[in-house]
Amino acid sequence: MPPRIPFHPSLKAFTGSSHVQSPLARLSLNPSKTSVRAGSAESRERRRHDPFLMAQSRQRKAANLSRQQALAAERDGSVGDPVHGVSTPFIEALKVQQAGTHESHPNHFITPEELQGALEYSKNLTSPIVEPNRAAVDPQLEKENEEKHIEQHKNATEAIRRIVDIRNGNTDDQMRLRIQKCIETFGRHKTDQTLPPKPAAVPPEGAPRYLKKARRVGPDTGSSEVQVAILTAKIFNMSRHLETTNKDKHNKRNLRLLVHKRQKLLQYLRRKERGGPRWQHLVETLGLSEASWKGEISL
Repeated sequence: MPPRIPFHPSLKAFTGSSHVQSPLARLSLNPSKTSVRAGSAESRERRRHDPFLMAQSRQRKAANLSRQQALAAERDGSVGDPVHGVSTPFIEALKVQQAGTHESHPNHFITPEELQGALEYSKNLTSPIVEPNRAAVDPQLEKENEEKHIEQHKNATEAIRRIVDIRNGNTDDQMRLRIQKCIETFGRHKTDQTLPPKPAAVPPEGAPRYLKKARRVGPDTGSSEVQVAILTAKIFNMSRHLETTNKDKHNKRNLRLLVHKRQKLLQYLRRKERGGPRWQHLVETLGLSEASWKGEISL
């Protein structure tokens, strides 16, 4: 067998299959990347070292944030505020009565009529006794006693009114007064006499006939519209507290619970009343917008 002669090292220069490549050949085999995927690590690294790309990124972020704010404002303007709604005379009356700005109301479960009657009764009890023998009466002394009695009664009336004023009470007393106002405004023992009934549905043939319900006795405290009004008063009280206390996480959660509970009651009442006069009266008096009962509420 003839011996083998190695020819490969000598033939590499002629065949061009040498393993030593030139720099130009290496660039042609592995071209560099000309496009980088947005949001990748390479893109962030390139943008961090390029002031022009950083400025472009800031401009895009500012434009996105401004667009989001514009869309949120447009959405809030179309459906309204889910917490406060629109200001109405009834809502203004529910707000905290500050000294010298609103008409005072007696506290301790006293009505204005009862207070006025008690003051008149005390005035009659403390009035000077009229002398039956008019010939022995000094007119000047009697006039002075009468004027003194009127002045003392005026001072006593002012003192009693200040003592029993609701503005001297705590938050629970003021909330109790607002709840009473909600019951007197939206209770069915009052609204049944002024509002027409809801549209009657046509019963199908063969449907059972039910007897009419008995008339309501006493004040109405459990109907849906009364509960919605009471929840609205509590929501206003709590939201006013949170305006100055940003870190009160507990009451923020309570406010969220109250708003969602009111939303459920409003959805039930709207479905039950079918948009009747009772629903219209509730929404117009409380100033509720569509955001109070429609869609998802995020606080």
